[in-house]
Amino acid sequence: MAFSVNTNAIALSALFNLNKTTTQLETVQNRINTGLKVSSPKDNAAIFSIAQKLRADLKGYNAVKQSLDRSISIADIALAAAGAISDLLIEMKEKTVAAADAGLDATSRTALNEDFEALRDQISIIVNNAEFNGTNLLDAGTDSIVAITNPSASQTISIAHQNLTLGGGNISITAAQGISTLALASVALAAVSASLAAVSVTLTKLGAGSKSLETQRIFADKISDTIEIGIGNLVDANLAKESANLQALQVKQQLGIQALSIANQAPQSILSIFG
Repeated sequence: MAFSVNTNAIALSALFNLNKTTTQLETVQNRINTGLKVSSPKDNAAIFSIAQKLRADLKGYNAVKQSLDRSISIADIALAAAGAISDLLIEMKEKTVAAADAGLDATSRTALNEDFEALRDQISIIVNNAEFNGTNLLDAGTDSIVAITNPSASQTISIAHQNLTLGGGNISITAAQGISTLALASVALAAVSASLAAVSVTLTKLGAGSKSLETQRIFADKISDTIEIGIGNLVDANLAKESANLQALQVKQQLGIQALSIANQAPQSILSIFG
């Protein structure tokens, strides 16, 4: 072995190995701190790029779920209101049939007409209150549901507007409809029957649309869970393994420091030559 005070090859080798161990230790500590084995492009550029794309898809599905949740709420409100209107129409039909009896006395007809008008006015109240987040599917407007179902927003589920206002598209009964006479009762009976049939169609459309929204919402949850698990498989660190690595590297680092200390003392042996 050559003796030199200018170059300590053993110390340089020990320093190189110590730096390598320190770098590995920093990597393990970062994995433990972040819980990720790939937390930046420096760790694994290809895997990081794939994970980022999946994270973008996951955020997209979060927006999809929000759109579906909002649409489901709107549809549920409309369904509840349409169902209540259907119940009112059934009661109104009972009143109109009773009022269509030619032998009915004036007092009874007046009482039936008051009940009919009270039920009629409730339809307007229900329609006006059938609103969620500024959207009303049953009023005289044009609101409709258009829910996105994929992150690119290229696919949607739509539910068309259904006008259930008095004298509107699906309700033949007018705001002034009454059954105070036999003739008016006959006219009202036809209007109530037509309205009942139209509301039944509306309930079918709303129900089918709501079911589609809920089915898509469940599917979006499953897709999101699958993507999240996939991201974890790509980038999550095995903390049990990293904990074991941490302890081993800490011991290795301590030994490296001792080896470097010993190597740094080697040039002092040259002094014995001149002793």
